[in-house]
Amino acid sequence: MLKDYYSQSPENIEKELDTNVQLGLSSAKAKERLEKDGFNALATEKGKSMLARFIDQFKDFMIIVLLIAALVSGVVAGEWTDAGIILFVVLMNAILGVVQEARSEAAIEALKKMTTPVAHVRRDGQVLEVPSTELVKGDVVLLEAGDVVPADLRLTTTESLKIEEAALTGESVPVEKDKSLISKADVALADRVNMAYSSTNVTYGRGEGIVVATAMETEVGKIATMINEADETDTPLKQSLNQLGKTLTWMILGICALVFVVGILRNPANESQTSLMIDMFLIAVSLAVAAIPEGLPAIVTIILALGTQTMAKHKAIVRKLPAVETLGATDIICSDKTGTLTQNKMTVEKIYYDGQLHDASEVVDANSDVMQTMLLANDTKLRADGLLGDPTETALTQFGLDKGINVADLLETKKRVQEVPFDSDRKLMSTVNKNGDKYYVAVKGAPDELLKRVSNLSDKEKENILLANQKMAQNALRVLGLAYKEVDKPFEEVNSQNIENNLIFAGLVGMIDPERPEAKAAVAEAKAAGIRTVMITGDHQVTAQAIAERLGIIEKGQSKRVLTGSELDKMDDAYFKEHVSDYSVYARVSPEHKVKIVKAWQANEKIVAMTGDGVNDAPSLKQADIGIGMGITGTEVSKGASDMILADDNFATIVEAVKQGRKVFSNIQKAILYLMSCNVGEVITVFIMTIMGWDVLQPVQLLWINLVTDSLPAIALGVEPVEDGIMNRKPRGRKSNFFSGGVASSIVYQGILEGVLVLIVYTLGLHIGPHVADPKLQHGDALTMAFLTLGLIQLFHAFNSKYVHQSIFRKHTFQNKWFNWAIVISAIIMAAVELPFLTNVFKVTELDLDQWLAVLGTGCLMIIIVELVKLVQRKMGKE
Repeated sequence: MLKDYYSQSPENIEKELDTNVQLGLSSAKAKERLEKDGFNALATEKGKSMLARFIDQFKDFMIIVLLIAALVSGVVAGEWTDAGIILFVVLMNAILGVVQEARSEAAIEALKKMTTPVAHVRRDGQVLEVPSTELVKGDVVLLEAGDVVPADLRLTTTESLKIEEAALTGESVPVEKDKSLISKADVALADRVNMAYSSTNVTYGRGEGIVVATAMETEVGKIATMINEADETDTPLKQSLNQLGKTLTWMILGICALVFVVGILRNPANESQTSLMIDMFLIAVSLAVAAIPEGLPAIVTIILALGTQTMAKHKAIVRKLPAVETLGATDIICSDKTGTLTQNKMTVEKIYYDGQLHDASEVVDANSDVMQTMLLANDTKLRADGLLGDPTETALTQFGLDKGINVADLLETKKRVQEVPFDSDRKLMSTVNKNGDKYYVAVKGAPDELLKRVSNLSDKEKENILLANQKMAQNALRVLGLAYKEVDKPFEEVNSQNIENNLIFAGLVGMIDPERPEAKAAVAEAKAAGIRTVMITGDHQVTAQAIAERLGIIEKGQSKRVLTGSELDKMDDAYFKEHVSDYSVYARVSPEHKVKIVKAWQANEKIVAMTGDGVNDAPSLKQADIGIGMGITGTEVSKGASDMILADDNFATIVEAVKQGRKVFSNIQKAILYLMSCNVGEVITVFIMTIMGWDVLQPVQLLWINLVTDSLPAIALGVEPVEDGIMNRKPRGRKSNFFSGGVASSIVYQGILEGVLVLIVYTLGLHIGPHVADPKLQHGDALTMAFLTLGLIQLFHAFNSKYVHQSIFRKHTFQNKWFNWAIVISAIIMAAVELPFLTNVFKVTELDLDQWLAVLGTGCLMIIIVELVKLVQRKMGKE
């Protein structure tokens, strides 16, 4: 039973849990407790054993029918060889199903581990980032706005700390926390203000607390004694695939029933009715098993999972499998400016001194007053792991370092003795530094305020300085003025009036958070792909416009494409929805505006991706079709609300993820095209054979084809590399599906073509070969040729499926080594039935060279005909 820690003092809890608020646990003690208590994670549904998964493979309706068919074949008809082959195929299908399922779940589990939230804890006196699952009782956790509380904590420090606990209490208003002891007993959960509970969200301030409960002992663990986060297993994508499978199943079962009835009606007079019924029953069942794409959902899951792993290598961590497919359909990318499109690092770009504006790349005298002032009037701390301080000041220090100045030596030589800190009213800061026998006063701040305190300039010079300031500001640069003077001794009274007067103007420095080098190319690539980039920022309109112009989001001077938050507030929702396409840049907006922007685009049937990093971004991330959280600067709340997380906070990574999403969608289409067209070919072949009264492919033959051709080639198509020009295509649209873009028509005509070619080979087999003179064997040759053609033509056709409309005759066709090996291995297994000791098992004859040439030539003919159709389609503009 969990104790009422809210009624205990932190000192008592420290003693009970053997910890220390100042130092935290030792690493050794934390490891020992983790081994004893287990991971800090809610219980999940216990995974199935390999045996249970294997048994599940035999619960499928069609597999049960097939097992009955094997029993009937052996016991009633005495065809124990057929029964053995059927059971072998069923066994192999079950093994492949288990492997596919295990690979899918392993990939999903790997993704979950990649997105495990981190917690900031104090251990061994150091603040560390550790996965929240590794927290143990006694750990000291540090909280700040945006964090998800990783375990139940007794708070020891609270500084304006507010936590939203709606998940536990139903109260939507954040609770203001207080570390003080609560002396009352039986205090309601919502009133335990000195506690922070697992899975609640920190919305404001910061705090610290001791972990008093983890995993299932937490309050949220009491509510949910079992949770399974694998929602990917029942997604709309998989539901649609399952629905497709059911529809096809009933259609194919209808055809199989028709095959059975027609076969019975065409009963030769010399064949027993019982034997015929058994044969036709086995053929119908085998055809159904071969024709129904029961492995399609598993193959799609594998392709999606492999796609997520590829994206992870490109720094895009996908949290939900269906997001991979949705990414490929993205129309609009709404991106934050700072840190995503820009480097989130202020950089010096221009310097004005000696009456001229200079580029930052030019040589600057290290001893000049402009350099001395920017480095001395600066609070940046130089540390072994980098610069620490205000971004503006660190930019000035970094500029000095880039110019080869030994900043540490300068600060040591000219030690600061006095200072007047920055004040928002006067907009200046000053330092007084020892400089030999004299003292150097360095002042930086707003140019207009600084010039009021400068005494060495004429009105004309001041006018030129203000013009330079204006020019830099119009280019979105943040401008600081620099001035100095030398005095004989320190000031008796340190204040602005004494220090910041009679200054000598040193110069101006213009800084900007520059665009990422790769961002401009990424915006251009997105534009070529028909994807519109919309920039959203809290910066001023001028800054937003300048960065957008530099990135190519808008053309230079297109201020009408920039909308401010205040202007957006004044717009009617209906009007904004109608005119949302007029704007590409939003300035001075709050996170709440993002939801309005997303909804407006979605009302225009666009698929929207939205980036976010703050707590308040969660609603827009959830509203967007693809919510994209920031891995570096993002809060745990924003990451939790996202479908995808950028490990590098980089816009170019979003575009790369879209490319990979398009690849995944394309590869799923290829697998569906291949499987469905092959199944159509099989159904047509057996159906026409039955209608015409010809010899019909045997159950073991149909099942063997299904085993050989349905798994390896289809999965291999799922790892095809990105097609050339895939980012030159327009987004496919919200209403598209896997059968769009000519896939449905290709399935139909290619399946019919496959069946027709097999039937032609069967007819040809009646007239060529060494057994034509022997009427007892000629049908055996024809059926063998049809069997091998049906199997091998599907492997030839797998090459056709690499491109829906493009020609396969290109250098990248054989780039996928997995596909190449899949075809080779499948072809060897398929042709192995011609080995002398297997011919009786599979009821085939040994073919001569002419017959093999006919079989292989037909496979080549399948490629040639499909290539000609594709050529015509491209000429007609259906690409």
